Amino acid sequence: MKPVDIEEDHMMSRRLFLSGTAIASALAATGLLSRIGKADAADGQFEIVKSEAEWKKLLTPEQYYVLREEGTERAGTSPLNKEKREGTYHCAGCNLALFSSETKYESGTGWPSFYAPLDNAVGTSEDRSFFMTRTEVHCRRCGGHLGHVFDDGPPPTGKRYCMNGVAMTFEASGAA
Repeated sequence: MKPVDIEEDHMMSRRLFLSGTAIASALAATGLLSRIGKADAADGQFEIVKSEAEWKKLLTPEQYYVLREEGTERAGTSPLNKEKREGTYHCAGCNLALFSSETKYESGTGWPSFYAPLDNAVGTSEDRSFFMTRTEVHCRRCGGHLGHVFDDGPPPTGKRYCMNGVAMTFEASGAA
């Protein structure tokens, strides 16, 4: 039996680690890693199902990236983060009412945050992207990715629905 060369063993471990990291990075970059075990509108699990071409025609490139490719807008870039009027936040993909301004609060994260969605407005699924497990929030009607929910919000729910503003539109109360 050949004696173990510690330096050779260390280099092999390092190569395996770097190879695994490169593969995981490539999967994450293409969106494959984040799709593992998640519901997909193409599976017909949602009321509103459109082709990729139909979604691209309907949405802006930024909306498509977030809603259909599960992207994230840069923190602090959404005008909805600073929205203070009374009203309702809707899905930018299908116009379903998602959140009331009554549940919106300033979380300091740079994204619009709410402590509760409207009844029957959102669904959740497990998101295992980026080597962590989070709870992804999507529109229950079209499956559009909205953001994530965390257990560090204010009373009465203790939840923080951290949403991408580009995935929503806002309708002020009293607006037609």
